[in-house]
Amino acid sequence: MLCQSSEELQALVEEAKKCTIYGKVADYIPALGKANRDDLSIAIHYPDGSCISAGNIEKKISLQSISKVISLALVLMDHGPDYVFERVGMEPTGDPFNSIAKLETMAVAKPLNPMINAGALVVTHMIKGDSIEERFGRLLTFVQQLTDDPDVSYCQEVASSELETADLNRALSFFIKQHGIINEDVEQLLDLYTKQCAIEMNCLDLARIGVVFAMDGKDPVTGKQLMPEEVARICKTFMVTCGMYNASGEFAIKIGIPAKSGVSGGIMGAVPERFGIGIFGPALDDKGNSIAGIKLLELLSKNYKLTLVLYK
Repeated sequence: MLCQSSEELQALVEEAKKCTIYGKVADYIPALGKANRDDLSIAIHYPDGSCISAGNIEKKISLQSISKVISLALVLMDHGPDYVFERVGMEPTGDPFNSIAKLETMAVAKPLNPMINAGALVVTHMIKGDSIEERFGRLLTFVQQLTDDPDVSYCQEVASSELETADLNRALSFFIKQHGIINEDVEQLLDLYTKQCAIEMNCLDLARIGVVFAMDGKDPVTGKQLMPEEVARICKTFMVTCGMYNASGEFAIKIGIPAKSGVSGGIMGAVPERFGIGIFGPALDDKGNSIAGIKLLELLSKNYKLTLVLYK
């Protein structure tokens, strides 16, 4: 096991918490700006069903960009990789997650990967269904299966707050629509996308999703194969190359695990064949990642040699 006790994990949380004074909550989304900068919690879920944790793990957080991994898995199952990657690329950008720069300079205005906002909007556009309600319902049902928790839902306050402040995502959507990458009403797409980002859960649920990805799409507790191995592999690869915004390269070298962050301060980690991690620390660095969450993962990686895990 990674840690022998919750007390051991709590000591690392207290050490990492010292970084929160250097971060800032995502107050450009008013609902997220209400978070306590000094919060930090973590859950680690093992394949045998056991879990250790530290901090206020019951506090619910919205997935934000962590949802991009889950929507990608769903559309890969809906359409297959060839269809999906004709419409969104596979390459890291090195640019901020909400940048429009590469769309303007590429010969074909196809988003470079599904983890940037432009790419995530294209992925959300591909979710099957005859209405926004049906499409969101399918995504939410998938999330409930991954967490084995039928009560997981979304926060209407966060969704509304994001929709009201989504002008940059509107611009990205109109740009890719102009170039034929999407063909639906932009406001409908943003309604779906903001609900997707507002799906909320606690760290235990987040770690449970992480362990499913870590175990190649199989829920080790129920024994159900929730996604094909190949889909889980593709998603984990994107988590390594693009999962931590434009700090992904440094994160891969320093910490070395597949992970995805969100501007709510969440981080989901999936250490192949070993465990899933769920973290909440709303104080963000200048890249949009949880500053104390990354420090906590650095401490775990250093103490337990996570970087020696062979990614497959």
